[in-house]
Amino acid sequence: MKHPIEAVAVQEKKTIGFWMYLMTDLILFASLFATFAVLRGQTAGGPSGSDIFNMPFVLLETMILLSSSFTVGLAVLGSRRGYKKQTICWLVVTFVLGATFLTLELTEFTRLVAEGYSWQRSAFLSAFFTLVGTHGLHIAVGLLWLVVLIVRLIKFRFRQSDIHRLALFGLFWHFLDVVWIFIFSIVYLIGGLT
Repeated sequence: MKHPIEAVAVQEKKTIGFWMYLMTDLILFASLFATFAVLRGQTAGGPSGSDIFNMPFVLLETMILLSSSFTVGLAVLGSRRGYKKQTICWLVVTFVLGATFLTLELTEFTRLVAEGYSWQRSAFLSAFFTLVGTHGLHIAVGLLWLVVLIVRLIKFRFRQSDIHRLALFGLFWHFLDVVWIFIFSIVYLIGGLT
């Protein structure tokens, strides 16, 4: 068994490593946003954002994802207080909200492709599908991570390492919510005006 000081040092290293990962993800999304900004007017005579975006639908997606950020925050608070059942409950709610968001995003993609607006139609649509799809891929990875956390908490008793893992997951999930706010603002609101 590790000495408590060694365990804290290991957790600090993991936290720093995770922040480094988030910074690389930030660079990835920044480059995708820059690409979208350059290509959003390149429709090749096809539809623009204002022609294809369903804003009430996107607003619903946004509210669901932001709600999941709140529930993951409640799960982190519950874990820090040692409330295992409450933590698991909020993680399950977070999973349901995240899965609902991802389902809605895939529904939007399916509708656009069915209407003839796939990523192959124009540079604008290619940039749109790449940016939003990359976010969706991150949500899918987050959902898998969430399942692992839930299973661990159900099978084993709370440990400090579990609380730390949950805190890192919370950072990841909040990061994805912040990225979505930028997607909603830049892609759908500003992109939907052109």
